[in-house]
Amino acid sequence: MRSHYKFWPKRLPHTITIPGASLWDNLETSARRYPDKAALVFFGTVLTYAELLQKAEQLAQCLRGLGVQKGHRVVLCMQNCPQLVIAHFAILRANAVVVPVNPMNRAEELKHYITDPDARVAITTADLAAELARASDALLPKDRLAHLVVTHFTDAFDAQVAGDDAPPAAWNDWLLTHHPQPTLADGQVMDWNQALAMGGGLPELQVGPADLAILPYTSGTTGLPKGCMHPHSSIMHNAVASGLWGNGCADNVVLVVVPMFHITGMVSVLHTSIRGGATLVVMPRWDRDLAGRLISRWRVTHWTNIPTMVIDLLGSPQFASYDLSSLTYIGGGGAAMPQAVAQRLLEQYDLRYVEGYGLTETAAPSHANPPDAPKQQCLGIPFISTEARVIDPDTLQEMPVGEAGEIVIHGPEVFNGYWKRPDATEAAFIELDGKRFFRSGDLGRVDEDGYFFLTDRLKRMINASGFKVWPAEVEALMYRHPAIQEACIISTPDSYRGESVKAVVVLRSTHRDLVTEQDIVDWCRENMAVYKVPRVVQFVDALPKSGAGKVMWRTLQEAEGT
Repeated sequence: MRSHYKFWPKRLPHTITIPGASLWDNLETSARRYPDKAALVFFGTVLTYAELLQKAEQLAQCLRGLGVQKGHRVVLCMQNCPQLVIAHFAILRANAVVVPVNPMNRAEELKHYITDPDARVAITTADLAAELARASDALLPKDRLAHLVVTHFTDAFDAQVAGDDAPPAAWNDWLLTHHPQPTLADGQVMDWNQALAMGGGLPELQVGPADLAILPYTSGTTGLPKGCMHPHSSIMHNAVASGLWGNGCADNVVLVVVPMFHITGMVSVLHTSIRGGATLVVMPRWDRDLAGRLISRWRVTHWTNIPTMVIDLLGSPQFASYDLSSLTYIGGGGAAMPQAVAQRLLEQYDLRYVEGYGLTETAAPSHANPPDAPKQQCLGIPFISTEARVIDPDTLQEMPVGEAGEIVIHGPEVFNGYWKRPDATEAAFIELDGKRFFRSGDLGRVDEDGYFFLTDRLKRMINASGFKVWPAEVEALMYRHPAIQEACIISTPDSYRGESVKAVVVLRSTHRDLVTEQDIVDWCRENMAVYKVPRVVQFVDALPKSGAGKVMWRTLQEAEGT
């Protein structure tokens, strides 16, 4: 018996059998079982399961009318809102593939998410539509979007809402502004309500467990982000398993503030909740006092988050007025929860913060702490139906208890491979004892109880409040600045975010004394997602190089003291 089975929840099997169906079936089944139950709550407006199903089917008809067929990739670029959920399931109902895109990306970054998956249709919110149109119009005509469906946040809630459900006043310009509809070179822009009214009949549901469902992108040590091919079955496994692990049932009320474009929000929150018939209370972005009010008002039971959110909420001057007594499950990942904060949750609310671990390639959790026996600052134990090991990255031999090595993962939640990248796919997998294991690139160790702990990263990556920043991707964007001759991205300590991004830059001789550090920061804000933007820029005369001419980023990192 594996050592971690001693701590396994006694109510759960070690492996599960998942439904032989598509992800769409989960929504259809929940809508049949709980038609009048609240599926989504958004600033006080409730959408029932029957209404959610109807709108998803209406949008699926529109997609069919726009020429979307089985296997086609459709870009979905939104902050959390009901329209994201509707569109996500509509794409699946149209037998197509969801390409979830971070809404913080700018036009220069968005080009890749249009061209790499060969997307011809995108769905977005009005505040982001111009950026997507700009990205599309900058491409060659053959690569451009043919259709862009645009919604306003106010399509899903009453702009006059007041009281505990009302959005923060600081959000009014962003949420309530009626942005003009952009034009699309060689393409058509369609309003959300127009799209829902298009009609034309539903296509036959043709997809099943083995068909491609989601194509989320992940960055890495080199090059542009890579698409992770997830069939319906890998997402289905973790949706079912996460529901079981977290005591999921139809009476769960889930606070949705982790972004649903990200694998954790999409799988562990969205798909898990919809399959279980839970109610999702949706926040488009983080605000500690809105979160406190919503937990109190809607009696939230389950909250998946990143630790900085909990720290921020506990620090609110209004915190004493919030009622967190309804919470029965709180957990997350992306960064370690400080022990002092976890202890406060335990002593004050009898809540054990449950940390987990996973990657885009593993459909979020590959490891999770048992809810009744969690360890702090710990990745947890291998998830349901999952086998994980710690190996020597060079010899591939399994490491003894307590010794660090690379974490490798085998299980039904592991992706099929990287889109259009057979070379990267081959490099990402190894065979051990006749089984296919994914190489995580993370260094960890296993204790005598079978719990996994992260010790370091093989991959070069910065973790800023749970957002993964890949230096190679930021560097590639920065090289487009006319003043930059060379750039090296490293992490710098940050008391709140854990790590922040720092750029060490060599300017071209023609631009020295003409460009300031702040100019570089401002340019980055215009051309990349805000979490990737360097908080610190340092000008140097030269970057350290190896004998082979490679930039020695590790030397700069060590000099930074991290």
